[in-house]
Amino acid sequence: MELVVGRVAKSHGVRGELVVEVRTDEPELRFAPGAVLKGRLPRATTVREYTIESAREHSGRLLVRVQGVADRSEADALRGMILLVGTDDLPPSQDPDEFYDHELEGLSVRLADGTVVGTVDEVLHSAAGELLSVRAAASFDDVEASAGPGREILIPFVAAIVSTVLVAEGLIVIDPPEGLLDKE
Repeated sequence: MELVVGRVAKSHGVRGELVVEVRTDEPELRFAPGAVLKGRLPRATTVREYTIESAREHSGRLLVRVQGVADRSEADALRGMILLVGTDDLPPSQDPDEFYDHELEGLSVRLADGTVVGTVDEVLHSAAGELLSVRAAASFDDVEASAGPGREILIPFVAAIVSTVLVAEGLIVIDPPEGLLDKE
């Protein structure tokens, strides 16, 4: 399994630097000179490895140089590329209230009374904070299971709503405000 640590927004300058939107809490580690990241272009199934030559902060993003990208046209060809690390390469979190996205994906989401809401499909990162994209269980929406996957429910990943996360038990317990889980 792989974890997204950045996305190439565009090229910068004429010497092949990449403007990278950071999606990791440890950019100094992930983008350190010599670090190797995997890169996957949009709609591509193959990945390629990139070795970081340098990285520096610039306007809330990183300017990154990677081996093998020497000019603007080569950098432009990488626009939209997702930068990944293997989850096997990640150290375990030392904070019980911090989780990697891949640890949350697939967990069952329930209300405090035990009602099954659905399953976490992915963790979305937005300017407003993290959201759990939950695929509603057929039983939650009172529809036939054969009707296909349930609707998507976006749940803010904040302590006021997500009361319990038990990764080992595969469970997230939520206490949503009124209206959050409504169909419309």
